[in-house]
Amino acid sequence: MELGLIGLGKMGYQLALNMHSHQIDVVATDVSAPQREKLAKEGIRTFASVEALVRTLPRPRTVWLMVPSGAIVEELLHRLASLLDPEDVVIDGGNSMYLDTVRRHRELAEKAIRLVDCGTSGGVIGARNGACLMVGGDAPVVARLSPLFTAIAREGGYAYVGPAGSGHFVKMVHNGIEYGMMQAIGEGFELLKASPYEIDYQALASVWSNGSIIEGLLMKNVRDAFSKDAQLEAIEGKVDDSGEGRWMVEEALRNGVATPVIAASLFARYKSKDEGKFAEKVVAAMRNEFGGHSVYKKP
Repeated sequence: MELGLIGLGKMGYQLALNMHSHQIDVVATDVSAPQREKLAKEGIRTFASVEALVRTLPRPRTVWLMVPSGAIVEELLHRLASLLDPEDVVIDGGNSMYLDTVRRHRELAEKAIRLVDCGTSGGVIGARNGACLMVGGDAPVVARLSPLFTAIAREGGYAYVGPAGSGHFVKMVHNGIEYGMMQAIGEGFELLKASPYEIDYQALASVWSNGSIIEGLLMKNVRDAFSKDAQLEAIEGKVDDSGEGRWMVEEALRNGVATPVIAASLFARYKSKDEGKFAEKVVAAMRNEFGGHSVYKKP
């Protein structure tokens, strides 16, 4: 299979390597020339423009977007609509708002261009070694792409979840749950720090990563963060909100669904900009470990 990948940031770059290692003939482009050059050294063809990338793809074309949600996706889809042919497919692998995806699917369908929404989880390590993929779109189109998704996903980590928008909807819910879990872990370490005991946070996180009820990837991220900075002294406890938690709380309000833990974790991120607590340092460190998200370094 051959496809074009647009976007070589933290996730896109690793996905390109993942595809390449599974004998998928991936070609790529990015606005960053250094990123293109870096990937080319891995044996993957790169192009300086979206237009050049599209021209090289066999029909029906498959183009995977791995760029930030919002205006960038909108602009790229507008450009692609003028470059692609009927039955070509665009996969949006980013965290787009699902209602935007439903609208975009409808607009592209007017030209018989197919949009597939792929919620992508697992962080940069998953992107390289086996992602978790939640895919929405027209069932026959997704079925045609199923070998691609199966190849680059972790075993058992790919599912077709429904029609247009559903992939991004479940990824939104996934990220809202993530907000709540991360906040609970951060608050636990806040209480440990306030205790009368000299706790080795790395050692404790390591123990909790091996057989405890709360073991998992996030706890391993905490362990790894403390291994690099035992007291997280180099970073500030400011945590960004990337959008999905806010969308989930808004969706919960529209549907009359109570999500108090997720809402509180979202507001804690807003609060972190005003008052850096240890809990927010732990959350910021976790996000940096699993997703490469930026942290605020102390001056």
